[in-house]
Amino acid sequence: MKKVLIIAHLFHASPRIPGLAKYLPKFGWQPIILTTPLGENPDSHFGPPNDFRKNNRVIETTGYSSSYGRRRLASKRYGSIRQFLKFFYRYYREIAYYPDSEKAWKPFAINAAENLLQNEEIEAIISCSSPVTVHTIAKELKVKHNVPWIADFRDLWTQNHNYQYSSFRKMFEKRLEIKTLALADALVTVSPVWTKKLQTFHKGKQVYTITNGFDPEKISNGPTKLTPNFTITYTGQIYKGNQDPVKILIALSELISQKEVVPNDIEVRFYGPEDEELAGKIEEFGLSAVVKQHGTVSRETSFEKQRKSQVLLLFDWEDRVEKGVIPGKIFEYFAAMRPILCTGGFNGNAVETLLNETNSGVHCPTIREIKKALAELCLEYGLHKKVEYKGDIEKIRKYSYLEMARKFAEILESSTRNSGKN
Repeated sequence: MKKVLIIAHLFHASPRIPGLAKYLPKFGWQPIILTTPLGENPDSHFGPPNDFRKNNRVIETTGYSSSYGRRRLASKRYGSIRQFLKFFYRYYREIAYYPDSEKAWKPFAINAAENLLQNEEIEAIISCSSPVTVHTIAKELKVKHNVPWIADFRDLWTQNHNYQYSSFRKMFEKRLEIKTLALADALVTVSPVWTKKLQTFHKGKQVYTITNGFDPEKISNGPTKLTPNFTITYTGQIYKGNQDPVKILIALSELISQKEVVPNDIEVRFYGPEDEELAGKIEEFGLSAVVKQHGTVSRETSFEKQRKSQVLLLFDWEDRVEKGVIPGKIFEYFAAMRPILCTGGFNGNAVETLLNETNSGVHCPTIREIKKALAELCLEYGLHKKVEYKGDIEKIRKYSYLEMARKFAEILESSTRNSGKN
């Protein structure tokens, strides 16, 4: 079996890289994962699949500890002047965190990778960002060893919609990005919209779309005993400023006041970190008896709640310009095989395209559209005591980790063939 070195910061690259590593061997590639020190009991951060470190060869670099400056800034003894320090810290990061805060990992990672490349037959390299330091590491290894290299972007580099630095720094960083990726054999990203951005910025490069996905072992098999009441369930964190849970609260409140929805017939459930702002909005709209926050639960419990819910709630990205964001949660929902109600966002984005392709749910950017969808779902439940799932199973299976691994394997085979490695 051919070996591929995957360079990734696992706390950021999960569950994409654990999912990829689990299924790559089925296509003739044995992954070796090079990552930062993971500390004690890190498995809970990785998500599915379980027993990742037990079932994979994971090399943790030694002698490196990240985020020291950020930990010091958060220390209680700086409480009285923290805002003052944050002002200067912003400009400090502009210079010191170039190209990112994990750049100090680079010499440790290169040293560990050199040992591997010198002592074992490594056929290819995959670097998965963020952080983008993984690509600068892979580039140096490519220069020295001429190993086929695939650069994978879960988030874009300078084309990132959440780019945090000044336009002055961005000018220099664009040059670094072009120079770094010039030697990559192929680029991969998670959204068709982002693929086009990379193709435009890195002209002449082979760029592929491989979305995130779900573990096919987690897919709901056969009929599931659904909740007896009409439940709408959201699991996980809400990203403030980028996702808006208020729209569905407004829509629900208006439907109840217009007597189109009976409060006793519906329950909206949130499983994730307690959100005080959300709690305030729930109370403000008089929905305390209908909308409940249940706190953080285990991943297995989260999956169970998804599978048994009548409808699953997804919040789209509230960015009119950036239409390429696909929340990873949508793939978990695919595995649960329950109808998805996606609120917010804008028409024509990647999420709407994905929902339409798989027929797995409805995309409702506006409050008016949310009200219409909710009313129809409530009516269906009232008639049948169940909301029917109409997703296209074959198309949904295209977004499993198994299919992700197959696509990566095809690119690996092509890259090694073109480089003369085979």
